[in-house]
Amino acid sequence: MTFFNKRSAAFKLSCCTIGMLVIPQTFAQTISGKVINSRGKPVINTEISINHTNKKVLTDEQGGFELLSVDAGEYELHIAAKNYSHSSEYVSVKSDNVSDLVFTLNNSVMENIDVYATPLHASSIESALPINVLSSDELRLKQASTLGDTLKGELGIHSSYYGPVSSSPIIRGLDGPRVMITQNGLDVGDASRVGPDHVVSADASTATQIEVLRGPATLFYGSGAIGGVVNVVDNRIPTNTDNQVDYFVKHNDVADENEASININTGVDLDNDAAVAFHVDAFYRESNDYNLPSSFSNEEEHEEEEDHEEEQSDTLDNSSSRAKGFTVGSSYIVDNGFIGFSYGYLDRKYGIPGHEHHEEEGEDDHEEEEHEEEEVFSQVEQDRYQILSDLTFDNKWVHRLTSKLAYTDYMHQEIEDGEIGTTFKNKMFESRFDLYHSPINDWKGALTFHYKTSDFEAIGEEAFTPPSDTTMLALAWLEEKHFDDVLIQVGARVEHVNLEAGSLDNTLELTDDLSDQSFTPVSTSLGVVWNYTQGYNLGVSFGYSQRAPSASEVFSNGAHIGTSTYELGALYQVNEASGQVELSGNDIDLETSLSADLTFRKFEGNLGIVVSAFYNRIDDYYYQRNTGLTSEIFEEDDHDEEGHDHEDDAYPIYAYEQSDVDLYGIESELIYQVTPNFTAKVFGDYIRAKLTSGDNLPRIPPLRLGSEFSYTGEKFSATLTAQRYFDQNKIAENETSTDGYSMIDANVNYYVDGIGNDFVVFLKADNITDEDARVHSSFLKDSVPLPGRGFSFGVRGSF
Repeated sequence: MTFFNKRSAAFKLSCCTIGMLVIPQTFAQTISGKVINSRGKPVINTEISINHTNKKVLTDEQGGFELLSVDAGEYELHIAAKNYSHSSEYVSVKSDNVSDLVFTLNNSVMENIDVYATPLHASSIESALPINVLSSDELRLKQASTLGDTLKGELGIHSSYYGPVSSSPIIRGLDGPRVMITQNGLDVGDASRVGPDHVVSADASTATQIEVLRGPATLFYGSGAIGGVVNVVDNRIPTNTDNQVDYFVKHNDVADENEASININTGVDLDNDAAVAFHVDAFYRESNDYNLPSSFSNEEEHEEEEDHEEEQSDTLDNSSSRAKGFTVGSSYIVDNGFIGFSYGYLDRKYGIPGHEHHEEEGEDDHEEEEHEEEEVFSQVEQDRYQILSDLTFDNKWVHRLTSKLAYTDYMHQEIEDGEIGTTFKNKMFESRFDLYHSPINDWKGALTFHYKTSDFEAIGEEAFTPPSDTTMLALAWLEEKHFDDVLIQVGARVEHVNLEAGSLDNTLELTDDLSDQSFTPVSTSLGVVWNYTQGYNLGVSFGYSQRAPSASEVFSNGAHIGTSTYELGALYQVNEASGQVELSGNDIDLETSLSADLTFRKFEGNLGIVVSAFYNRIDDYYYQRNTGLTSEIFEEDDHDEEGHDHEDDAYPIYAYEQSDVDLYGIESELIYQVTPNFTAKVFGDYIRAKLTSGDNLPRIPPLRLGSEFSYTGEKFSATLTAQRYFDQNKIAENETSTDGYSMIDANVNYYVDGIGNDFVVFLKADNITDEDARVHSSFLKDSVPLPGRGFSFGVRGSF
């Protein structure tokens, strides 16, 4: 597949949206009133919005609001305020203004945040599927150098942890090609799903919030979201002309890391009741090798070094990193919506820990073996162009159209001792159009047209996966309706996926029927949210989802230096007798998932409770099995023609296989407002994942329990968090168990008046007890522990 260059990409993206703007509609009526709490006091800064439109206002100091220029019709108002439960109210607008409305909100100890990851309106409390949302101060406090480390403390979410340089989110034991990472609703277009050493290109530094859908979300994002979605939301395409500057500066001592970021939004009003908004953001982060816990011992080297008096380094080699990036964007805003364009650039360089080079020196009868860490690192560059628009219409059949388009040009190089071993390239174009129909018998819904194409390439002597073109075309339909206190959500999606692979020099020649694979995944879902009494609801979700395998799961055949493994796709197997790779003869099938989620929520008053239980049966599940063999089996002798010893470079062989699996578990949290200033929280999650044959799936996170205590005053706030990760003894074949550990963290914020709108000085302490902690879900758990005790200091603010 031939892809257009960057300039023509931007031009074609722009052409896709010509003609989408329409003349703003003129409305005649006004909706006004006030918002109060249960004690009759006004609730200021409450957002009043008309669902499925761009109209919204904030209440004033008396709790009053006024929505202007509203046409006659039936509307659903959404009322949302911080520390209160949200409310939906129905209003009928006829020939006269609607005034003197009074809406009452009840206090909530659980923050209810609207999400952008779903076409239909949803929030962290009003959803059939459980949702995590990180935003505002909480996001800034938990912000880390990787997306996986930013989210690893959230309920139901763990990290693949490839050192602090590359960690991806694991949702309920699933990651890689089963968890879709998106930026403003579109695929980030990187290579993070190819291997755990490939960093996610979306960065939390300039994000406004991060949303996680726990459970199958294939209806919204396709078969690559069978395990869930992580949506990174930012303001790169602004939707208002408010003047706002946000900044963040931080230093931590555990890796001598310095970080700074800035977001700038502004705009100008035009004479024709329109406006033009502008956005610029940038970030820079640089760190050295991080400090190891004082009790660290390398289990891989212990036996080899137990007879050597050798001083062990107190830092982890190849764990330094440097990242920088910027985004510019602009939008044209009219009364019925907006259309905008952005360009983003990312440049990252990071070490790949866990690589060791062996040298042998022989002299007579005495031999000495030296261990040296190789300099292995990755260099990533990405250019991303994006167009977003959201327009409403006064039409009998269609009342809203949202459009999202993106072109991403991504490159990832793995460099070993100064030489490029492998270059990964991915050029992706994606477009998504959500067409919302006008309510039909109170049913509200959207038809989604989704297209994505990816030109992926791995170049170099150590390329382990062949070049491939992947094309996806999908049609989805979603509907919802309120029946008094019950919300019903239904949907279906059908897509066509085509994988076309080239060949590698070290692989068998594939026939056309093997190199060109086509799939037609189908997904359906039913969700119910029942608000059975004030302040309580019950969410139930049932899903049937299918996933087409990724190109790397099917076609891989080679050594992956980043993970120090030899990877075989499902098309291949090792013949132990001949020491050769041969075709497996296995059928390449779709994964098929049957899932059920049950979520109980109590969200009003001083006590908040959320408990979620889930079950997921996946047939023909693709997973990497440790075969117990190493790549040494492929060598005819121990030395190549130049005399180099290959024995120490032998990689364990991981082969993709298919089997039926059961995944089930529970997630819960309880929050109690002890006093107006003091809050206590306990939480925990557990997942069990096993093959139907009875064997366990590899690298499944262990049981986790935790508690959090927070104090919030006028001038400062403080939080203390303690988590216990239990032993993981339910392990797969050729996998080792992992000891449990406890992690204690704390942070303090001090709020300074008189410097802009907001100015906060913060201090954060991680791993206070300096625990030697190993992450079971990491390929490098035996040699790469979590960082030792560390302190972060910084400021953040806005004006």
